[in-house]
Amino acid sequence: MVITKAVIPAAGLGTRFLPATKAMPKEMLPVVDKPAIQYVVEEAVGAGLDDVLLITGRNKNALENHFDRATEIETTLQAKGDLEKLRRVMYSTDLADMHYVRQGDPKGLGHAVLRAKKHVGAQPFAVLLGDDIIDGRDVLLTRMIEVAQERGTSVVALLEVDPSQIHLYGAAAVDKTDDDDVVRVRGLVEKPAAEDAPSNLAIIGRYVLQPEVFDVLEHTEPGKGGEIQLTDALQEMAAEADGPGVYGVVFRGRRYDTGDRLDYLKSIVQLAVDREDLGPQLRPWLREFASGLADEPSSGQTIDEPGVGSSQD
Repeated sequence: MVITKAVIPAAGLGTRFLPATKAMPKEMLPVVDKPAIQYVVEEAVGAGLDDVLLITGRNKNALENHFDRATEIETTLQAKGDLEKLRRVMYSTDLADMHYVRQGDPKGLGHAVLRAKKHVGAQPFAVLLGDDIIDGRDVLLTRMIEVAQERGTSVVALLEVDPSQIHLYGAAAVDKTDDDDVVRVRGLVEKPAAEDAPSNLAIIGRYVLQPEVFDVLEHTEPGKGGEIQLTDALQEMAAEADGPGVYGVVFRGRRYDTGDRLDYLKSIVQLAVDREDLGPQLRPWLREFASGLADEPSSGQTIDEPGVGSSQD
């Protein structure tokens, strides 16, 4: 079972980041000096998935442009002799075999994955959500592919979260296996209340799916929010008595959530302090800045319009 294809849903409106995302896709917001989407594509390629399909929507042309040639910029940098910047610009162009399809109606993650059916065909594939950046020094997707190949099953990524935060995620009911980092998924619940959650193991944005998921998604009824939930389809697959089931890899590495404004800012700082070109100067500045912070709430004023800060993608 060779897995070579990755699907990255990228059709969300990015309303949490308005007005920055009014004319720019949220996936193009910079994390240090690369757009968030590039980290995700790099992760897929690093795991051997060089055939990448982006599920896009209206006003997402910048995503295609980023992974396309930029001949004017390349010519200018070549003429200046700025070969390092030229290398960085051309890197994203040659990163993967990129494909694009529009989602059309915003009917949820399950619907977005279903739009990949023609491209994927009858082979297993990975799904990577653009809001989650997995640190390149930590192994997750490669391990998930390994488990999927060994067991012939679909695999989800799981992360232990504080029980008070489980309502923000899909939660998994699991049984242990002989592998410390692998569990069998017995049930999934999309964004449960803390008291109703089967565990504090949250599904994060990495999946390795068998092609049978398309058949399930085609008859999955809209769930929470009136959307077709991938979690509901996986729940059905996990409950099949005669099927291969669904397994989970429990991730204990570094994950950066770029889908929330505060966590997005934290992600930039966390990644920047570990950079050889930025960390040595940034770390002492951060210490000095933090030492001068008062414990009292900031007197600064927000510029959000009412409701903008809490709106969903």
